[in-house]
Amino acid sequence: MRWAWLMMAGVARRLLRVVALTLRGALRARREPGELQRQLYQVGNRSLLFVMVTLGFIGMVLVFQTCLQINRVTGDLSQVGAEFAKILVHEFGPSLTAMMLATRVGAGIAAEVGSMIVTEQVDALRMCGVEPVEYLIVPRFLASLVMTLVLSIVGTVVALGMGGLTAYSSFHVPPSVFFDLSRVRLGDVATGIIKCLAYGAAIPIISGFCGLEARGGSEGVGWATTRAVVSSSFAVIVLDFLISGVAFFTLQASG
Repeated sequence: MRWAWLMMAGVARRLLRVVALTLRGALRARREPGELQRQLYQVGNRSLLFVMVTLGFIGMVLVFQTCLQINRVTGDLSQVGAEFAKILVHEFGPSLTAMMLATRVGAGIAAEVGSMIVTEQVDALRMCGVEPVEYLIVPRFLASLVMTLVLSIVGTVVALGMGGLTAYSSFHVPPSVFFDLSRVRLGDVATGIIKCLAYGAAIPIISGFCGLEARGGSEGVGWATTRAVVSSSFAVIVLDFLISGVAFFTLQASG
């Protein structure tokens, strides 16, 4: 039991070191614009279709099931669009986008960094006086911060649009009634932005850390990739719960 606690403490200490080095590197002015642009493309452009299709179908399913159940009880579908837009902005848009990025981007980061570890390329960087965390993780960290927010906005718009199309085609809800943003408050928008930034920071740091922990050849890279996806997804769920709780009590106190 004591050995397990010591091992967990060692992992936490190494993770905190990666966090500190990543934040320090992100605050420095010195970075390669070409590498940052490449990571923006890898994280954002190559995830765009994946996020759009996923959130589009989820929006369709959620609106269809909601309208179906309400139609059986009261038949008043006038508030479906307003409530759907509200929950998309502060909950489903950022969180579902982050879960998609945790699987695609997180796995890619862990596999790339892990491969460099087992082929001793990271050791070569250290011999050249280059900090591996700043060279490998910081550009991915900055790209993930920006693109998680951008992709969340795009995914929210697509989900809302596909939901409105489903409501109109299946339940004859007019677009003027469905696309009602009156329920979306400034606090909902702020909560969604904070979640996007938190997810965008957590995914590359955790995935990069899992890649740096890879050992034992190709099998170790595979285990590192699996750990990155599971850990990043778990971090998104925990952050979602914590930020939602803080936002709820903050809005309750201010209201």
